[in-house]
Amino acid sequence: MNPQFSNTIEAVDSVFLFIFGVSAVMLLGITVAIVWFAIRYNRKRCPVPSSQADSNLTLEIVWTVIPTILVLAMFYYGWAGFLALRQVPEGAIPVEVSARMWSFTFTYENGKTSDRLVVPVGKPVKVTLKSEDVLHAFFVPAFRVKRDWFSAPEAGSYDLFCAEFCGVGHADMVTKVEALPEVEFNQWYGQAPEPAADAGTELLTRNGCLGCHALDASVKVGPGLKGLFGSKATIVRDGTEATITRDEDYLRKALLEPGSEIVKGFPAIMPPYQSLSKEEIDAIVNHLKGL
Repeated sequence: MNPQFSNTIEAVDSVFLFIFGVSAVMLLGITVAIVWFAIRYNRKRCPVPSSQADSNLTLEIVWTVIPTILVLAMFYYGWAGFLALRQVPEGAIPVEVSARMWSFTFTYENGKTSDRLVVPVGKPVKVTLKSEDVLHAFFVPAFRVKRDWFSAPEAGSYDLFCAEFCGVGHADMVTKVEALPEVEFNQWYGQAPEPAADAGTELLTRNGCLGCHALDASVKVGPGLKGLFGSKATIVRDGTEATITRDEDYLRKALLEPGSEIVKGFPAIMPPYQSLSKEEIDAIVNHLKGL
């Protein structure tokens, strides 16, 4: 990696600030020149041109050489940044990112999984994106670029988005990058995962259900899961409203054919989970019944 840049932010910001600075100076200079010429050579003050010169070799050389140098400088810094972003630093922490409509799951080398991307401050992280359905993209605006590696310069919480339109729930495909001091990260990384209450909770987490639904009764993108089983709901089926009871049959159909019965007041963005086995569906339904 180019030693000028220790992370993606520096690689992008240095080029941006250089080009912005040059552009600002040029804009100011050109604007001042236009105003000065408009006043100095106003037709009322100079009705007849006083100069008979038809060329100026020095001026022509200046306005050719200076822009050429500036453009070459912009190219150099841009190229250096491009090369730096292309080369994943040695020792980068590998993380597999599983994307689906509409959530992310992060898997580390030791098998640890999380719905947030937890990273150590100052250490490069290499992400490998894997989609389980349609096209998705990994983008952390705070780190400037959509690359397969980055390094968080300081501790904090950063928004992570899908930058590829992936369906009607695309705008809700948001999670966090949690940058921790190295000691705290190592403690988190070495901790055994907390045991799930049952297989249903683990399945809800692994399949991204908790990105849109809360385990309590609070409303997110979709309704809360606590107290869902046995409750009444107004649904829209084939354009017609109906009031139903959320029984086992309803829950199974909601997992396999979520678009067939939409709860009134919520967007029709839940994807079908046809890949779930009968045993997995039973585990989720039983879990929901117990909430």
